[in-house]
Amino acid sequence: MEAITIKDIARALNLSTSTVSRALRGSYEISPETKRLVMEYAERMEYRPNPIALSLKANRSKVLGVVVPQIANHFFSQAINGIEAIAYNRGYHVIIMQSHENYEREAIAVQQAVSRKVDGLLLSLSSQTVDVSHLQTLHDKQFPMVLFDRVAPSLNVPKITADNYEGAFAATEHLIRTGRRRIAHISIPAHVSITQERLAGYRDALQKHGLPYDETLVRHMGLGQHEMAPVVRELLGQSPPPDAFFTASDRLALGCMEALRLLGVRIPEQVALVGFTNVTVAHLLAPALTTIEQPAIEIGQLAAERLIDLIERPQHKTTTGVQKLPTRLVVRASTGSVTVAE
Repeated sequence: MEAITIKDIARALNLSTSTVSRALRGSYEISPETKRLVMEYAERMEYRPNPIALSLKANRSKVLGVVVPQIANHFFSQAINGIEAIAYNRGYHVIIMQSHENYEREAIAVQQAVSRKVDGLLLSLSSQTVDVSHLQTLHDKQFPMVLFDRVAPSLNVPKITADNYEGAFAATEHLIRTGRRRIAHISIPAHVSITQERLAGYRDALQKHGLPYDETLVRHMGLGQHEMAPVVRELLGQSPPPDAFFTASDRLALGCMEALRLLGVRIPEQVALVGFTNVTVAHLLAPALTTIEQPAIEIGQLAAERLIDLIERPQHKTTTGVQKLPTRLVVRASTGSVTVAE
């Protein structure tokens, strides 16, 4: 059975197509009785609006483009859940693409999204992205765009992130208060925005408690867990060795935990460990992982709301600074339970 159209409804009820169209939109120009007749007939015949026709008429596709480094990453999968929830509630669909932490693939994904006529773009930068001219060009053309999590300070667009500084400060301070004094920090490439913010929180927590910042305890690396073993081995070879590891993500923490286990280092008796994200399995690890919880779903929701506002109210003044959502320290067995009085 072919889908029924507005013309079919108009012919069946002996009305004009414009009257039927206005009745379906609930226009005040149409009498209540006519609206009732049209709506009842449309429901009985299972009428559904043609989304392509609607988008052509409004010059909008009602589709949002989302580009993330990796869907398998727990944070990004949760953020996408938040994005899709808001998009669905506001009548939008979502196209999701991955950069796989690669700058060229990110640029291609952005180009593909625009060529598919998405109404706007939600994007978190790849770990390789330093040059954001591909995004600046879009912004110069007033293309609606919101960055989230990994952002570019030079782009004058709305940015939604976790409060990475406060999260890293809380993680480091927690380790200090449990008696740790040689805290190693392992993070992703140094140019990434979240790396810089988390490093600043780590440094300031050390300074607050009178501990020196030691560059030999800081490492920047890729995102592969297999790369962790030589880094951990090198750090433990220092004299004195670190008594704690604060990693800038739970994925790095998992790699660190595996490396420590292979080296026969006991957690937390010999070395404490803190991650950043709060992956769903963090409490199931042995020992359970102390970590910083990011509000991933809320970040996705807020980013989607900001983008849709940009699309639907282009003349409305929109805040283009960074909006930071609070993080939360989740204490588990990987840092022990002894708190040292200050």
